[in-house]
Amino acid sequence: MPESPDLSLIARCRIWAAPYLLQGRDLLADIAGDMPLLTRIASHTGLLLLMTLTIAASGIRLNLNIAKGGPSPDQAEVEFIPFEPVMDTSAALLHAPDPLTIIPKRVRRDVIKYTVQPNDNVSSVAAQFEVSGDSILWANAKLEDNPDMLSIGQVLNIPPVSGVLVTVAKGDTVRSLANKYKGKQNVDAIIKSIVEFEFNQERHDFKNPNYTLTVGQYLMIPGGYKPYTPRVVYAYSGPIPPTAARGTGHFGWPTSGRITQGFSTFHRAIDIGAPKGTPIYAADSGYVVTAGWSNVGYGFMILINHGNGYITRYAHLSAMNVEVGESVKKGQLIGRVGSTGKSTGPHLHFEIIQGSGHRNPMLLLGK
Repeated sequence: MPESPDLSLIARCRIWAAPYLLQGRDLLADIAGDMPLLTRIASHTGLLLLMTLTIAASGIRLNLNIAKGGPSPDQAEVEFIPFEPVMDTSAALLHAPDPLTIIPKRVRRDVIKYTVQPNDNVSSVAAQFEVSGDSILWANAKLEDNPDMLSIGQVLNIPPVSGVLVTVAKGDTVRSLANKYKGKQNVDAIIKSIVEFEFNQERHDFKNPNYTLTVGQYLMIPGGYKPYTPRVVYAYSGPIPPTAARGTGHFGWPTSGRITQGFSTFHRAIDIGAPKGTPIYAADSGYVVTAGWSNVGYGFMILINHGNGYITRYAHLSAMNVEVGESVKKGQLIGRVGSTGKSTGPHLHFEIIQGSGHRNPMLLLGK
C-alpha cells in the first residue's frame, strides 16, 4: 500500500522507531526481573569505580599520549609519586633506639697451662692465645734457648699478655726487674705498667710505697723485652776434604712443602711442613760436618759447611743419605723429612748460619 503523502516527517520517524523502542522496553523489563544479572552489573560497576579511586589516591600517573608520538599502551610509562602521609608527630609514639653495649675484652688474670698438641709450634700457640712468640719462650725456660725443644704432651705456661713473665726471686724489686726487661722503653713507664696491671696487684703488695714483691710469685712485665742471647754453634774442627765442593753463595730450597713457622727473634730458622719421607736436598754445595743424632732436640740432623762462611742445618730428619766428610753439590739428595727429636709433626727445620749469627733463610733462598 503506497505511503500517504499527507504524513509528516515526525510521524514517519515514529513509525520507523516504534519496533526498536518496544524491543528496548522488553529488554529493560527482563533485566529488572533478573536480579542476579542486575547484581553482576552493579558489582562490576563498583569494582571499576574502586580501581579508579585507588589509582587517583596512590599518585600514579599514566603517560598514554599516543596521539602525540608517546609510547604505545604496552610501553606506557608509570611514574610513582611517593605517598607521604601527614602525621601529627606531637601525638606519635616513637620507639626509642635500642642501646648498643660493647663489652670490653677482659685481660686474662691467670697463667694458663697449655698441653702441646700434634703439629703445634711456638708461633701457632702464641697466635692461639694472642701473645707474642717471645712471651711464650720467656715464660718457659726449657724452650728459651731452643724453640725446637717443643714436644707433644709438654705443658707450657701461657702469660696473660705479651711481655716477660718472671718468678720473683729473693732481692728482686720492681725497679730492678723493670731495668732488666725494659728494652727500649722508659723505666718509669715500665714500672707504672707493672704496678697498674691487675694480674700483679692480686699477687703483690703495691700499697706499700716500696712495692713489696712476694718471692716465688709470678710478676708480669707488660710489653717487657728479654735481651736475646745468641745460641752457640760449633763448626767442624776436622780436616777439610780435599775434594770438598765450595758453595756458590746462592741458596736453593732444601725441600718442598708449606712454611709452618717463619724466622723471628725466638725462632732463627724456618720450618717447612711436608709428609714424612719427602726428599731433602743440599741448599748449596759444600761438605758434611755433622750427620747424626742431636741431643738438643733436633733429632737426626745434618750440618753442611759451604766453605764461604755459611753453614746450613737440616733437622728432624727421618733418614740421612750422606756421611761426615762427604762432599755434596747443590741440589744433591741428603736426607728425608721426618719428626725425630723434639717435634710435634713431620717438617724440616732449616737454618742458615753465618759466623756466630743466623740469617733469615727467606731473604737468601732462591725465588
